[in-house]
Amino acid sequence: MSKAMHATQTDVDRLLEAILPHVPFEGWSKVALDAAADDLGMSAAELRAAAPGGAQALAALQHQRGDGEMTAALAARGDLGEMRYRDKVALLIWLRLEAAGDKESVRRASSLFALPHMAPKGAQLIWGTADAIWQALGDQSDDVNWYTKRATLSAVYGAVVLFWLGDTSEDGADTRAFIDRRIENVMQIEKVKANPVLKPLSKLFAGIHAPRGQGTFVDDLPGRSDAKP
Repeated sequence: MSKAMHATQTDVDRLLEAILPHVPFEGWSKVALDAAADDLGMSAAELRAAAPGGAQALAALQHQRGDGEMTAALAARGDLGEMRYRDKVALLIWLRLEAAGDKESVRRASSLFALPHMAPKGAQLIWGTADAIWQALGDQSDDVNWYTKRATLSAVYGAVVLFWLGDTSEDGADTRAFIDRRIENVMQIEKVKANPVLKPLSKLFAGIHAPRGQGTFVDDLPGRSDAKP
């Protein structure tokens, strides 16, 4: 019996870079994956070791790396000084778009993760982006707000991506304006949540906590509840 072949991180990185030029034409598909392997001279066994989850797994990896590049881009900017909180959120969304790469590859990924059997993974990836943004902003929430912030921002980011894909304005001016409008919606929601009239409702969510080790997932969605039935 032959031993299973194991790929190095370098192999995975090379394969991801190699598939990107094929994605605009073939999508995140087996055809694109095979073409990338041919470009690299990878054998079938090497390809299986480097991408056991197929092209779809590479699409997810590309998205997750965009989150990391966004965080690095923010760190490179240094202290944001007296920038308003809402402007920091808008900046991070823009930095995430800049890290997304080629629009056609993103469009193909959006189509892939919109498929019924891929939708849960797509939702998880968007949630991960929202979580990365809040973590980069130093979010310390540990209750139900941990979830509402990420759920709201997930919806915002998803809408922004769709708008950005169709934006032809110079330097993405229309997308920047769209981001500002969506952030205004988020700020209005936060104001409503802070209304003293709603304070009694907070008791209903008193047992809900952020997941231990933020950025992790428990089952399909992150978090848990200590509330007793």
